Amino acid sequence: MKEQELKALISLLDDPDAEIYQALEDKLITCGPEVIPLLEASWEASFDVLLQGRVEQIIHKIQFNEVQSDLQLWKMNNQEDLLEGLLIINRYQYPNLAEEEVYTKLADLKRSAWYHLMYEMSPLEKVKLLNNILFREFGLSGNTSDYHAPQNSFINKVLETKKGNPISLACIYSIVAQRLDIPIYGINLPKHFVLAYMKEENPTEVLFYINVFNRGQVMRDEDIYAFLQQLNLPASDDYIKPCDNLAIIKRVLRNLIAAYNHVDNLEKREEVQLLLDLID
Repeated sequence: MKEQELKALISLLDDPDAEIYQALEDKLITCGPEVIPLLEASWEASFDVLLQGRVEQIIHKIQFNEVQSDLQLWKMNNQEDLLEGLLIINRYQYPNLAEEEVYTKLADLKRSAWYHLMYEMSPLEKVKLLNNILFREFGLSGNTSDYHAPQNSFINKVLETKKGNPISLACIYSIVAQRLDIPIYGINLPKHFVLAYMKEENPTEVLFYINVFNRGQVMRDEDIYAFLQQLNLPASDDYIKPCDNLAIIKRVLRNLIAAYNHVDNLEKREEVQLLLDLID
């Protein structure tokens, strides 16, 4: 559709007839992201509250459709890239974020650790180094004062505020570790997401666990078994062995659903539930 035709459609968005507006909305949404700059220009040029509200609604629907599409494609073709999955979730709340900022911060963290990394270091020494870089120098920590805040699930906000929940901190920690060829992966422990350092000579065996929410505290098998016993759950592979990236993204979405429920934002809760249903 030509630009003049799109502008003509947008100019009619203040029509009080609900049926006419619905037809306009449907048509503009089918145009996809390329119509967003024209919608934004219309919003800026108008003082009509009705038109501005409708423009905001259409832009959000277009962007939400993009997030749904991106998430489905990620599940089908790109599950190995955890960061891309996290950035897709980020686009739900921050569609205009310059994602290069996230890549740059993670690259800086990797570089800081790499500078001190030595080949002969033991696994515990490598974890001590990562803890020092991420928690002491960079300042990451668990958001204990606002644990249920939605921002704890968005990687850009966690890197910006340096506060997050167990899974967001674990994602950052494991992404940096894996980029340094350190075999640290996510463990989908009920009620608490942790990490596992896998044996380099046998990648299917856990060497020890890492509680990232507690500043990288090292945990042994017996700590995990005792925790599961408290929950009356078996020590099954689902809880004690690394999970895949799809399971991590699902858990991030579940955390986000709970967070929006906690702050009584039912509209966002339902939208994130739709995202989860797409890949569950």
